[in-house]
Amino acid sequence: MRGRFITLEGIDGAGKSTHAAWLAEAIAARGHRLVATREPGGTPFGEKLRDILLHVPMAHETEALLMFAARREHVVQVIEPALDRGDWVLCDRFTDATYAYQGGGHGVPTAQIAALEAIVHPGLQPDLTLLFDVPLAVSRERLLRSQAGGRSLDKFESEEQAFFARVRTAYLARAHEFARRFRVIDASRPVADVRAELAELVAGW
Repeated sequence: MRGRFITLEGIDGAGKSTHAAWLAEAIAARGHRLVATREPGGTPFGEKLRDILLHVPMAHETEALLMFAARREHVVQVIEPALDRGDWVLCDRFTDATYAYQGGGHGVPTAQIAALEAIVHPGLQPDLTLLFDVPLAVSRERLLRSQAGGRSLDKFESEEQAFFARVRTAYLARAHEFARRFRVIDASRPVADVRAELAELVAGW
């Protein structure tokens, strides 16, 4: 039996990382073999590209191309083999992030992203996408708090509010267009409340 493919999405500061490890443990606790991974990254090649993508300025189209180059290796080496084994895959970001960040945020045409998507993972879509959504003010406050704690922000986290507004709008548009696989999570609530909702979701799988 083929495994399930679950992706986590949201603007920077939405809290994905806060809940990813907990969610992975909750899924594994229900007896599912789980592969937890991330994008950009997930393979040795992808992790090298991740460092470049998060810190080196480049043309927006180049950014999209590199995202999909890393994604192709990720799909071939990690995601598809795991699903074929019957494992579940929990991935921190996937192609919806490219539509939101490179498309919505940086203006790369949707048609170009769709063409790359068709080459890189034809026929493969997440079974479930959890969109962690917060108001822009909450996102900014969390990023600033993280920075004050000594963590350096990457080039995306350092973008202006207008960029994040476009990214969030693109994400919510994707959630509306693909409502059957998206679940929008109000991640501005306390951690315990968000995890209670995630626990209900897990219990239904």
